[in-house]
Amino acid sequence: MGLLVVGSVALDSVATPFDKVDNALGGSATYISLSASYFSGPVHVVAVVGDDFPQKYLQMLESHNIDLDGLQVIDGGKTFRWAGKYHYDLNSRDTLLTELNVFEKFDPIIPDHQRKSKFVCLGNIDPVLQKRVLDQLEKPQFVVCDTMNYWIEGKKDELVSLLPRVNVLIINDSEARLLANEPNLIKAAKLIIGMGVQTLIIKKGEHGALLFSGDVIFSAPAYPMEMIFDPTGAGDTFAGGFIGYLYKTQDLSVENIKRAVIYGSTMASFCVEKFSTEELEELSYLRIQDRYREFLGLSRFDDNL
Repeated sequence: MGLLVVGSVALDSVATPFDKVDNALGGSATYISLSASYFSGPVHVVAVVGDDFPQKYLQMLESHNIDLDGLQVIDGGKTFRWAGKYHYDLNSRDTLLTELNVFEKFDPIIPDHQRKSKFVCLGNIDPVLQKRVLDQLEKPQFVVCDTMNYWIEGKKDELVSLLPRVNVLIINDSEARLLANEPNLIKAAKLIIGMGVQTLIIKKGEHGALLFSGDVIFSAPAYPMEMIFDPTGAGDTFAGGFIGYLYKTQDLSVENIKRAVIYGSTMASFCVEKFSTEELEELSYLRIQDRYREFLGLSRFDDNL
């Protein structure tokens, strides 16, 4: 079975200090599936769009061996739209528009031939829906889950009840502090692990990522970028590279999960180089491997004194 991705497919309008783009392809399922597609396929997507969704985007996704049998197209409906403006440092942004449209009543239905999927990535959606997805699956082997402040604040009980069914939770540093109600990231990580999740990854943006699994703490660097055009989707792209590599290798050891973190960071570094999914559409596995090796060189040193 292929890799299953459940999340949003959207149309984004993004402005940065350098340029802007309107009605570009976005959404968590989009970035996750595109990123994962470079490691193995097919990648099965479950999401919803309106009948206004551009055909060119569907064709592009399918050209990357992304199976859209689980993509619901609602006649007469409008696709989820988001607009945002990034500040000069690109670390903060203002949301200018959020129109959920058909996504507001999204009910993820997993096609029969995908219910035996062993590797699953739950994009940033309502934890009630994330549990509904898992209820439709037959003994998934490896589940990666994302969430955000909105769900932590509004549906914390539902989210916490989901965590024991999740192998890896991927959140950023502010979300980790909010979920654990603890300002120190190390203490926060221990509290979240105590909620039942096996492995926790805390993204720190331009400062890399932290992996917590059992007694293991692993710090991964961020790729030093000279120019960032659009940070939108970088976290989802990280998740796609992470689970895509693990699906390809079928090795869930802690050491290989560390490698997967670096592959996730590698894919995220490509994402931010152009607007929307432009850079992710044009990659090759050779370019990915070259940058992965560059990542390894960032923290490798000779300890012979």
